[in-house]
Amino acid sequence: MMASLLVGKVFYQENFAGYLQQEPGERYVFTYDASYLAAQHPAIAHAFPLRAQPFVSENGLHAFFDNLVAEGWLERAQRRLLSKRMASRFELLLAFGNDCAGAVSIVDPEPIQILAEFSNKQDQMNLAVMRNRASLSGVQPKLLLTKKKKTFTLTQQGEVSTHIAKLPSENINDIVYNEWLTLRACQALLPNDDFVEADLAELPGICKQALIIKRFDRNEHLQKIHFEEFNQLLNFNTREKYDGAYKDMADFLHQNTNCLQSDVFRLYKRVLVGLLTGNTDMHFKNFAMLHTPQGLRLAPNYDQVAAAIYKPYQSVALMIDGAADRVIGELKAKHIIALGHEFGLKKAAIMMALEEIQKYLSAAQQTLMDANHAHVTMRNKIAKFMEKRWKGTFSSIGQHLSKKQ
Repeated sequence: MMASLLVGKVFYQENFAGYLQQEPGERYVFTYDASYLAAQHPAIAHAFPLRAQPFVSENGLHAFFDNLVAEGWLERAQRRLLSKRMASRFELLLAFGNDCAGAVSIVDPEPIQILAEFSNKQDQMNLAVMRNRASLSGVQPKLLLTKKKKTFTLTQQGEVSTHIAKLPSENINDIVYNEWLTLRACQALLPNDDFVEADLAELPGICKQALIIKRFDRNEHLQKIHFEEFNQLLNFNTREKYDGAYKDMADFLHQNTNCLQSDVFRLYKRVLVGLLTGNTDMHFKNFAMLHTPQGLRLAPNYDQVAAAIYKPYQSVALMIDGAADRVIGELKAKHIIALGHEFGLKKAAIMMALEEIQKYLSAAQQTLMDANHAHVTMRNKIAKFMEKRWKGTFSSIGQHLSKKQ
């Protein structure tokens, strides 16, 4: 007997947008609902402009939907709760797609039962995953929170989450401190840019220290704000987030008239600051664009981690100057200049980016030193790495540009 094919109802904010349907093989079809088209609601994704014709993917979930599926710890927890080690990505999205990144959610018309009995110390975390039925990407353990007055509670089904709690990693226990410190250093280096709001706090019964991040895709009225990661915008599925070059994002901005060209310069500075602080894990899912009435605009900075202070993470996530897997300690001034040219920037703009970062370099170092209650060893490692990278990569960029001229 053939298994029944799955179907999900797709919502944009609170509006029913259409159906996502599984067909035989690895074929998936998304079709806008006629009433959604008639009401002229926003397109749910850059790849899905409003139209009556269906959008077909012959090889698994469309990239937009695939990137909404959980990764890492959360994905494994969801599979345990479904009691299906081999659950498909669509099954995971149907079971846990009520609260996704951005304004789109996927609802199963006939939701399946989820296990409710637990017998280990992960009970509260598993229960939270089950109750809010949320899907978040990224390999680090994370849970959704709702802020009520000054108190954070685990988000329940039917509630709108306002914050994300990032928890210590199974393999890197101090990553919470790392991200908090790196984020603060990056904010000091780019004081005129936008960043997520984040702070350290205890989650009783779960962990002593979590990084609590305010969701930039939810406003003060608890309405969902739509955004897409560049992995979605570039039509890559989740496992392809490392397959490409930083210039691919700049090319997207150049090629789409609803983007600001000034965002190319902002994006270039973000990549430079990431390299300066040791963020070798800057892949396509760590950069995003907000959907606004004026067009696509860069989302706030998020996921800032000085991964390079850990020995296994020395290779830069995406290609620079035509080469993949560049070791961050071997980056030279010429590579930073070449990256600028790949972004379509002239020498004057590259120099301006360098000067703006240099202007706040001391402030960033001081910000790290002032974080007295944070992990002292971590603080010192990030500060030392920044100093070494500035001297080894960035300080001679001006000289190289002058020679070229």
